[in-house]
Amino acid sequence: MSSDPDLRAGSASIWPRLMHELGPGFAARVSVHDADDSFVAENFNELRTSGVFAAAVPKALGGGDATYPELCDMLRTLAHYCGSTALALSMHTHVIAAAAWRWRRNPKPTETLLRRVASENLVVITSGGSDWLTASGTAERVEGGFRINARKVFVSGLPAGDLLMTQAIYDDPERGRTVLHFAIPLADTGVAPQDSWYVLGMRGTGSQDVLITDVFIPESGILLRRPAGRTSPAFHLSPGMIPLPLVYAVYLGIAEAAYDVALASARKRFADHGLPYLVGEMHNDLALARVAHRDMVEAADTGEPGLETTSHIWTGRALVGRAVLQVVEKAMEVAGSASFYRTSVLERLFRDIQGARYHRPQEREQLHFSGQLALGFDIDE
Repeated sequence: MSSDPDLRAGSASIWPRLMHELGPGFAARVSVHDADDSFVAENFNELRTSGVFAAAVPKALGGGDATYPELCDMLRTLAHYCGSTALALSMHTHVIAAAAWRWRRNPKPTETLLRRVASENLVVITSGGSDWLTASGTAERVEGGFRINARKVFVSGLPAGDLLMTQAIYDDPERGRTVLHFAIPLADTGVAPQDSWYVLGMRGTGSQDVLITDVFIPESGILLRRPAGRTSPAFHLSPGMIPLPLVYAVYLGIAEAAYDVALASARKRFADHGLPYLVGEMHNDLALARVAHRDMVEAADTGEPGLETTSHIWTGRALVGRAVLQVVEKAMEVAGSASFYRTSVLERLFRDIQGARYHRPQEREQLHFSGQLALGFDIDE
């Protein structure tokens, strides 16, 4: 495992320590899931049995009461063993962490969800890849509620999910275009997973598309309303503040794993006067990723949702994303031609780390957002 002192310190917590206990079994299966594009179902079953899906639920509601930094350490540690399992878990974890954040300030809106996650051991998945300031899909007013139709993409963990937290646009005659947030049971007959996840890396996450056809959501099932196309406190909480430090903890863990593999390989190579320079560059890129990620975690753990916090977190996402990609690219070079073979761990880690490019906001979106804020422009224009 990585020699990073922060990771060793974090592992004193029960949740990262549990990942060290479960991880070797996950690592033994990782090549199979990567080769046949299969979801990491066995790993999710073990996580469920171990109570990991309730880690972020407050103790008062029956959960594991993990702190936000502990959740990040948990995901970062798990990524050393299986990036797909860690990334799929991060998507559940950020939903529950955001709900717990809200519960600590106003228990009523999220208490039922959090209690159910703890008592029923639920896996909650999200359609965040399809929804941003606006949302994909439509909500049509019907008697007693809404009829939902949508196609959602990148629904990580779908094969194991119990509830889909998602959104749709309702053309409210009084408020205008409004984003509705709600949960859909994945057992609903109007929910149809698609066999669509055939990708470069992170092949075991089960991030399928899902079709939602004429699903009824009662009025009481609407968890949140926000204006479409405009920032709001809800948007600044998630995706602005909570999700990205958790998601990018996974990519930091992958970069650390690649660093360790490359370093072990380099020590066995013949003398090469240029090798220390390559390793030094890899070392510096990893140091940058760690510092930037630590800053993200602190901002999310201690900050309040708003424009400045969103810009802070999103800037960290760009810095960490760029640095971890460079770490793994340099690791391939340090290890030499052996890393080009599909039998190499580094070859898989290189493919998995490419996912860091695609989580929103991608770097161009972040640059535009932070630049507008720095200039004093209206973010919503």
